[in-house]
Parts: sequence; C-alpha cells; structure tokens
Amino acid sequence: MPSTLPAVGFGLWKVPNEVCAETVYQAIKTGYRHIDSASDYGNEKETGEGIRRAIEDGLCTREELWITTKLWNTYHDQQNVVPALEHSLNELQLDYVDLFLIHFPIAQAFVPFETRYPAAWFFDPEAEQPEIKLAPVPLSETWAGMEATVEKGLAKQIGVCNYTSGLLHDLMNYAKIKPSVLQIESHPYLTQERLIRLAKSYHLDVTAFSPLGALSYLELDMAGAQESVLEQTAVKAAAERVGRTPAQVVLRWGVQRGTSIIPKTSKPERMIENLSLFDFELNEDEMDAISALNSNRRFNDPGHFCEAAFNTFYPIYD
Repeated sequence: MPSTLPAVGFGLWKVPNEVCAETVYQAIKTGYRHIDSASDYGNEKETGEGIRRAIEDGLCTREELWITTKLWNTYHDQQNVVPALEHSLNELQLDYVDLFLIHFPIAQAFVPFETRYPAAWFFDPEAEQPEIKLAPVPLSETWAGMEATVEKGLAKQIGVCNYTSGLLHDLMNYAKIKPSVLQIESHPYLTQERLIRLAKSYHLDVTAFSPLGALSYLELDMAGAQESVLEQTAVKAAAERVGRTPAQVVLRWGVQRGTSIIPKTSKPERMIENLSLFDFELNEDEMDAISALNSNRRFNDPGHFCEAAFNTFYPIYD
C-alpha cells in the first residue's frame, strides 16, 4: 500500500450502484489511488468490481491503492467486528483493506448479514413505526474487535470517524493498537481546528469528508443552495488570483491545512479538477480568510437526521 494516506481520495458516498463500478474504474484511471468506501454506502460490491477491472487492465497494482472501508453501527459488538470486515472484503473482492474505520460512535442492534446488507439505520424497515434500535455496547469493546482485524491481517491500519475530542482522549487511554486516522466532516464552515490539532498531537492523520461543505447535502435537503461556500467572496478572490475554480481553492485549502480530503464526483472532468491541487498554493491571507468563514455549520449531524429521517433522537455532538 502507499506508505502514507494519499492527500486526495475518492469518496463513494451516494455513488449510485449502476454507475459505481465504472466510476471507480475511471477514478483510478484518472490517477486516484485512495478509495474511500463503507458498508453503509451500499456499493462495496460495485466498488470491488471497479477495482478488480482496474488492476486486471494494468492501471495499477493492489499495492499502489489505499482502500478504506468502515464498520457499520450494527456490528459494534466485539464478536461481530471481524465478520463485518470479512463481509466487506468479500464484497470488495479484496484480501485486506489499508484502513478500517468505526463509521459512527453509535452502537445499533445487530442485523444478520443474511437478513439485510447493508443493514442501514432502521432495525425493522417494515415495522409500522420503524426506528433505530440501539445496543448497549461500549466503544472500548468495539475497538478490541477493530484491533482483532489488524491481528488477523484483514486491516493494515484502524481508526475512527465522527469522534469528538472526549471520545478521542478516551480511546487513546485504552487502545492497545492506536488509531492512525480520524475522519470527520470539515470544510470552511466547519473548520474543527481544535479537534484536528488534538488528533495530530496524538499522531493521527485527519481526513475531511464533505470538503466542499453544503454541496454533498443539497440533494438530501440537508442544506440550502445559499449555503454554498463556492459563492463566498474570499473563495472567489483566491480563485481569480490563482486561476483555478472556487472548488479547487476550497479543496486546496483543505489539503494545505494538513488534512486529506475525499471529494466525489461522477464527472470525468471534475475528477481531474479535484485531483489537480498540487501546482498552486494559497497565500497566508487567503488561508486565513477562508478559515474565517467558519460558523460551526455541521451538515452531517445525527442529532438532526436520525430524528428527521429515522424517528429516533440520538445526538452525538453537543
């Protein structure tokens, strides 16, 4: 695998099944070597198909790829963690992943693979009033299962998503195998500077999902078009100076502040654009002006969407 987490990855959240294999293939052909998948995205099988085709066609070797996937909430019981990754690996047609992450610090009741995969949020989608069914599983037990995936050679590295500072402190106290990556929502409206500083003090790499902010959430009615960071004066001014698009400026800001980013797109021209971030730099004033757009606006918040979409109030951020 690459020796370090590639700075720009290709995110697969919301990539439709019918185009996923070709999208992954084209991403690898364009030059992406960091693929960010998850059980919950429901497209691991197609992701694996795209990876297999790319390797068979000689676009890259398996060792040149960094493949990430994530443990879904229904598999938090320690005994279910290894089987969950084995199931993901079977879908992905891989022997190992480079990085396995706890998707959310939320433990849901187990749903057998043969009952439904991916298990998603509802325990029983056919119920008259479907809800999320939670499970009393301490995160320390889930982490012990994550460590077992490393010991069995199924994951090269392990980490967490959507953790807060308090959860990260706690994890570092009990982890025998330390996490290597923290993946969080971060963009100019949610800079999360203290959390990123803390993670780096623990020697974790930080991956920012939704690096373009609201754009990932418009189709889900979780953000308004007026919230697009690409329309901000600071972003437009920097784009004009460096001769790049506003999106490239925002992505460059993410990389330049030391986070890796995982934008997604199905458009070939946008794949190239999102990867072309390393032949220009933002100056200090531009970095500061974009960082100053922070308003602690979180688009991916279980405290909102679990209640709105899944009839269950379950906040994880205060």
